[in-house]
Amino acid sequence: MASFNLLLGSISLKKLFPALHSELHPFLRKIKVINAAGDEISFDEKKNIMETYDIQKFISYSKQNLLILKVGEFVFKSPQDQGFFINEVLIQWPSNFNQTPQSVCTQSCGPGFWKVLQEERPICYFSCVFCPEWHISNQTDQQECSVCLSQDYPNPERNQCLPKAVTFLSFEDPLGMALACTALFFSVSTFIVLGIFLKHRESAIVKANNKTLSYILLISILLCFFCSFFFIGRPNTVSCILQQITFALVFTLAISTVLAKTITVILAFRIMKSGRTMRRLFVSGIYNAVIPICVLIQLILSGVWLGTSPPYIDIDVHSEHAHVIILCNKGSATAFYCVLAYLGTLALGSFTVAFLVRNLPDTFNEAKFLTFSMLVFLSVWVTFIPVYQSTKGKAMVAVEVFSILASSAGLLGCIFFLSATLFS
Repeated sequence: MASFNLLLGSISLKKLFPALHSELHPFLRKIKVINAAGDEISFDEKKNIMETYDIQKFISYSKQNLLILKVGEFVFKSPQDQGFFINEVLIQWPSNFNQTPQSVCTQSCGPGFWKVLQEERPICYFSCVFCPEWHISNQTDQQECSVCLSQDYPNPERNQCLPKAVTFLSFEDPLGMALACTALFFSVSTFIVLGIFLKHRESAIVKANNKTLSYILLISILLCFFCSFFFIGRPNTVSCILQQITFALVFTLAISTVLAKTITVILAFRIMKSGRTMRRLFVSGIYNAVIPICVLIQLILSGVWLGTSPPYIDIDVHSEHAHVIILCNKGSATAFYCVLAYLGTLALGSFTVAFLVRNLPDTFNEAKFLTFSMLVFLSVWVTFIPVYQSTKGKAMVAVEVFSILASSAGLLGCIFFLSATLFS
């Protein structure tokens, strides 16, 4: 009784004398209250009463004599913190009963599930909810699921985190192999076309279409096909830088050569109607200056890209469920799209010039092929931008390689049809 009075006194002290209560608090925490039945009442750290219920078994010796034996207890602190303890050694079940009774109203939640209490129902009622994506539970009756690390993924049963496998667009991958074989095929085709031009280099038709620019264009297209191999295989720091810079420079070389060839066609046609000045410009080859100027501008843009935020190796852990994808990050997205914008502007200028002179006499009908090649090039890269932004992981790399191959094949196809027409 004295202990109970001390507890009441602590409540009044807390209200009237807060400072005094804080000094007495360590002593009040040790108070033991015994109820009328002689049982000790315990308190948790927040001074809340911990409800304890004895589990008893009645043993009958005769019709008049009963023995009460404590075989376990149930301790309730909160709906999330409760314990059920039973000593099965002290229990002797009837011969027709061989199963321990459950302490809850519903079955336990196994691994892969978490326990959710039902509102406005007793605490023994709860629902078992399957763990959400990227979460697991590996114990029975867990209150919440735990999230897997970024390098792991949950198994289908959501009861274990498994390590992700490292992957990238490799030559052994079916997609990588298909792209590599395509690049190899077009590279060989480019060699064949270049061989045809070299074989007929002394012919009047090849000379009339400026064989030097034709060689440069074919070699630049060949380099475009070769640069696609930088995108396939395990990325490293060198390959990440080379794949973007090489792509920018060789495509600039190819498009600027197309522009130079278009200017050549215009000058060659104007010679027929003009005097010495136009003839001198044509003979001097001043139109060839377009190529180094255009390449120099792209080289400056690439240098700024490398100097500010160059490409680097990155890890994608979200695109695929069970894989960690190693790929090259562009570094500065602004620099990357500036390079593409410059290529697009150059291609658009070449297309415009070639389109304006497409109806020249048959002797100089190369402008029609150049117009079509630029139309294909622009169509590929205009389609590339939205598709590239909507893909992730290896698919993003594959889209870029496909665009390189398609645009290069467009240029090669025009040259092939042109040569087939000229030499037929």
